[in-house]
Amino acid sequence: MTAGEPAASGRTTKVLVVDDDLPLGRALAINLRAHGYEVTVVHDGRSALDAVAREKPATVVLDLGLPDIDGISVLEGIRGWSGTPVLVLSARSTSAEKVEALDAGADDYLTKPFAMDEFLARVRAAVRRGAATAGRPDEPESVVTADFTVDLAAHRVVRDGAPVRLTPTEWSLLELLVRHAGRMVPGKVMLTEVWGPAYDGETHYLRVYLAQLRRKLEPDPAHPRYLLTEPGMGYRFEQG
Repeated sequence: MTAGEPAASGRTTKVLVVDDDLPLGRALAINLRAHGYEVTVVHDGRSALDAVAREKPATVVLDLGLPDIDGISVLEGIRGWSGTPVLVLSARSTSAEKVEALDAGADDYLTKPFAMDEFLARVRAAVRRGAATAGRPDEPESVVTADFTVDLAAHRVVRDGAPVRLTPTEWSLLELLVRHAGRMVPGKVMLTEVWGPAYDGETHYLRVYLAQLRRKLEPDPAHPRYLLTEPGMGYRFEQG
C-alpha cells in the first residue's frame, strides 16, 4: 500500500465512483478497495446526487457521459452545496470540454483511457485537497435582504424591526439554504441534514416547511422571491 493512503491514518476514506460503464466501475472499485478506500459505485446522475448527500464521500470520481443527466449538470448540482473534490473521467478530450468541466467546478480531469497508477495518484491528490480545505468555510455572519435579515451567528431572523418566530426545524432549513445562497440544495440533502438519513424520501416534509417559511418571510408567499423551488431537484435561496 502506498504511504499516505487511508490505512496509514487508521481511518477509511470514502470515494464515490459515478460511471455507467459497469466493467470500468468495477475495475475502479477493486483497485480503490485494494488501496484501502471505502467505495460506492453508482451508474447514473440522480443516484450520484443522492449518494453524495447520503455517503458524504471524501472524493467523487465522475464520468461525464451518464444516461439520465449530463455529467456537467451533476457536477453543478454537487457544487451547489458541497465542496467535495470531484475528479472527472471522460472520453471527451478537447480543450473546450475540459475547460467546461473545470469551470463547472471539477478539481481535476482525467481523459479515458488512463493508467490505473495515474488514476490512484489523482484520487490521493483530491483527498488531500479536500482534507486541507475542510472546516474552513468563508461564510457571512448575517444575510440581509430587502424584506428581512438572517443573523446566522445569533440564530434569528428579523423582519420589519421585529424578530420572526421560527421553529427549530424551520431555522435549520433556512440556515442550510442561506449558507448556500444562490445555489441549489438537493431535497435529499436537506432531508438528511435536518431530519437524518432515514427521512431522505419524505419530500412532503420539505413542501410543508418551505410553505411555512414563505408565509413568515416572503412578501408574496404565492410568488416567492427568496425561497425558490427547483422542480424535481431541490430548493434555492436568492438574496434578491
